[in-house]
Amino acid sequence: MTPVRVVLVDDQLLIRQGLRKLLEIEEGIEVVGEAADGPEALRVVGDRRPHVALVDMRMPGMNGVELVVRMAAEHPQVAVIVLSTFDEDEYVVGALRGGAAGYLLKDCSPDELVAAVHRVRRGETVLGGPAAARLVAGLRRTSPERAEPPGWELLSAREQEVARMVAAGAVNREIAARLFITEGTVKNHVSSVLRKLGLRDRVQLTVRVHSARWP
Repeated sequence: MTPVRVVLVDDQLLIRQGLRKLLEIEEGIEVVGEAADGPEALRVVGDRRPHVALVDMRMPGMNGVELVVRMAAEHPQVAVIVLSTFDEDEYVVGALRGGAAGYLLKDCSPDELVAAVHRVRRGETVLGGPAAARLVAGLRRTSPERAEPPGWELLSAREQEVARMVAAGAVNREIAARLFITEGTVKNHVSSVLRKLGLRDRVQLTVRVHSARWP
């Protein structure tokens, strides 16, 4: 199996060294480069072509959100995980809207970080517990002009119902019980919703639903 190629972006050398030592002992992960700021990160990513970039939120010259936006535009094939000590709304929501595939706090466990690297490599979205709570709270306070999420009209009435329940945090078993359908049917509905809306997973669906202002 091809190792997941990772670039570390943090202005603190000790943090980068610690992350390198943590990741290099993991089978299936290869640290291929480091950078201390945004401009250097863009150069290193262009040269080393990683699968995943771990990015600090606060750095001199270019903060994490700005770097995420640049990365999404210039290197869309690279999955970015923001790894930060800050869980303020503006950072969490800004990073995810900018194109980050994940947001973790630096006090997450080594196992959680390693799992996140593999998950974003597979195309999933990863949020730490506090970041997930901040995301939903932040999106609920936004006030976009639209009354429904983009693409909502493509969904059937039942798919819209399932999508709302997923966004509320319900698992397939709970949805099945409340709608009097099988878990297999729920799974099929969720898959159809994700496909029609062009989303990767349930986290992105939650973001899409909570970004809307319902009548």
